[in-house]
Amino acid sequence: MNATAGPRRLGFGVFTFVMIVVLTSLGLWQLQRRAEKHALIAALSQRLAAAPQPLPAAAQWNAMKPTTDEFRRVTLKAAYMQLPDAMVYSAGSAVRDDISGAGTWAFIPARLASGETVVINAGFIANTMQDRGVEDRAVKALVRGEAETMTGYIRFPEAAGWLTPAENPATRLWFVRDHLAMARSLGWGEVAPFYIDLEQPVPPNGIPKPGPLSVHLKDDHLQYAITWFGLAGVLAVAFGFWLRGQRRFSPV
Repeated sequence: MNATAGPRRLGFGVFTFVMIVVLTSLGLWQLQRRAEKHALIAALSQRLAAAPQPLPAAAQWNAMKPTTDEFRRVTLKAAYMQLPDAMVYSAGSAVRDDISGAGTWAFIPARLASGETVVINAGFIANTMQDRGVEDRAVKALVRGEAETMTGYIRFPEAAGWLTPAENPATRLWFVRDHLAMARSLGWGEVAPFYIDLEQPVPPNGIPKPGPLSVHLKDDHLQYAITWFGLAGVLAVAFGFWLRGQRRFSPV
């Protein structure tokens, strides 16, 4: 037998074993992620379907966090403030079944009766070209200085990604829902650490267009798990055939 055959087989065997362990671990990790995703979908669906509760008092705001409070339905009474609004460009929506195509979301600061400022995402505007005039006309009809009862969902600011375009201060256009950055840039003062995705009321002309949210989280974890397990199985079978061939044709 070739003197190098034994070490070569052992080395390739160890490498194959390590790769099978890694691939199997990735498959198990995807199954764990799938279970966590299903639990998250169930929790979010429950929050979205729950009856709206009064907006928590300002003293509780700093204790609120996305894991426990995102998508909670709330009611509040507030008046839109006569301050510059912001628009956020979006090519559709992952949580609104009634929104398709490109447009902008109208973010407007609103004053509570207790004096605090909460930012309201008043809804979607079919504004493909991100035209500031289109946004201004839609928002002007909302800012009447009168408090009104609103129903909506608690949301938390998004973080910009590597490829997210920078905001355009001239047109007050953002590409990520970061209401805290908007407040700093546009002089809204101190605002709540969350914003409200408005569900009701709907303006008489339907613009901006608020509405109910629904959960549409991508769930490909089972497919990924099957892929990783499949690769581990193929590698094990391939190693078995290779080892068999080595034993058959090794010289004595």
